[in-house]
Amino acid sequence: MGRFATTAALYERLRPPYPAAFFQRVAQQLRLSTQQSLIDLGTGPGLLALGFAPHVGCVVGVDPEPAMLAAAREAAAAAGHAVMLIDGKAEDLPADIGQFEVVTIGRALHWMERTATLSALERLLAPDGAILICTSASVADGRNPWLDIHNAARVAWAQDGPIPLGGRSARLHRELAAFLDGSRFREAETIKVEASHMISVGDLARRVLTYSSSSPALLGDKVGTMLADVEARLAPFADNGQIREVVVATAQIVRQMDRR
Repeated sequence: MGRFATTAALYERLRPPYPAAFFQRVAQQLRLSTQQSLIDLGTGPGLLALGFAPHVGCVVGVDPEPAMLAAAREAAAAAGHAVMLIDGKAEDLPADIGQFEVVTIGRALHWMERTATLSALERLLAPDGAILICTSASVADGRNPWLDIHNAARVAWAQDGPIPLGGRSARLHRELAAFLDGSRFREAETIKVEASHMISVGDLARRVLTYSSSSPALLGDKVGTMLADVEARLAPFADNGQIREVVVATAQIVRQMDRR
């Protein structure tokens, strides 16, 4: 069982969502069409694969966690989208899988082995294609006044060592730059789309369970105590049990350099 196996049932519903406008904006910017194909590496429950599915002709999702693939399969059926799901890692994909105009990677880049993944990307990406490194997160500029409290709770309940929380946008940029250093790939542009929604105190507390450092498997019989603790910390920020969350969805667009 992988480290995300017990988070699969919660991940899709409780992580900061990708707004519909995000997929529309990226599709418009990249001029996506039903003549193109997309592969989502580390697809998890299929958030990116399903979000982009209406904008392309063929979608493949790849993930090494069977529980996540089961969640993606269920979500695809509910949404009425045909998505091919493959159990495995990017570097293990067969050579005859072909090339894709779009390769997406969500909250998974930091789990991927750099050299093997770059080699896989060279095989998978069509010559004029684009890699999208995507994330959706709570904005950290003060518009989510509860965020520091929530982050502190995550740190307090982490079961497998410290977790990095500060400066998310800058950190992602540094991580991507380091990941691409010395390769044929370069970041070309970044697309950001903001949106807001309401989330219950209970669901925001349960979000802690979607992280590998505080998964149900790791917390075990501490889950109930954790949820009560986090809900108590968040209660002062709630109105009738609901909290407003402002999220920003980001796509860092990576392209191949001209090799001529």
